[in-house]
Amino acid sequence: MDTITELIRHAIEEDLPVGDITTDALFTDEKSLASFIAKEDGVISGIEVAKLTFEAVDPQVKFTEYAHDGDFIKKGTKIATVMGLTKSLLHGERIALNFLQRLSGIATLTHEFVTTIAGTKTIILDTRKTTPTLRILEKQAVKDGGGANHRMSLSDMAMIKDNHIKAAGSITKAVQIVKEKIPKDILIEVEVETLAQYQEALMTEADIIMLDNMSVALMEQCVKIPHLGKKLEASGNMTLNRVLSVAKTGVDFISVGALTHSYQSLDISLKFQ
Repeated sequence: MDTITELIRHAIEEDLPVGDITTDALFTDEKSLASFIAKEDGVISGIEVAKLTFEAVDPQVKFTEYAHDGDFIKKGTKIATVMGLTKSLLHGERIALNFLQRLSGIATLTHEFVTTIAGTKTIILDTRKTTPTLRILEKQAVKDGGGANHRMSLSDMAMIKDNHIKAAGSITKAVQIVKEKIPKDILIEVEVETLAQYQEALMTEADIIMLDNMSVALMEQCVKIPHLGKKLEASGNMTLNRVLSVAKTGVDFISVGALTHSYQSLDISLKFQ
């Protein structure tokens, strides 16, 4: 929560460095009621952040929720209301909407991916392709949309990628070196691009094998080979049109960078009454 509070503080400083020239000239102690209205269908994320934003702007603002993070709402739904000094509502309006619209966009896109592969065993994961400093919020939005989080940072899991392998000399050698130097409870994931690399990775102490930028046919070949207790993750060029065919191969996870870098903000407005 301290991290989120700090993010909100920076956002307020960015938008109100020395106040709001227009609003502060127009209003003093007038009060207003305003409603957040969804202008399209989608999954809500960022309600709590919007509430914290108004609390930071003016603790006297009353924020009332009518929808909660993770709810699927229809166009025209009243999401929340804010009541208090008119100037306080206007000070917080754009900041709250920036958080709410963007996070709801991520949650909505995640929901679309999760819904598309419904009925399979596969779990949709996010990646580290997030907006700098906003990862904690964007990954929560993925969870609100029904997805799951991959590693939060480079400190959480050992992931051996192509450049690591080239520098180390081989998949086998890279896994051996990492295994010897990290705590026992840290997972190791290794990225492979060919059937030969996959077969080599199976013989290592890696916990997860990422099938990176493979065709569906090649993934099917890999999945048919006994995994030896390892989990399989598919990654690379994951679109809504392709994701179901990938899930049907039987992989455990599909990581989708688009969730946090190619979403469209959900259209939400704040209407004064």
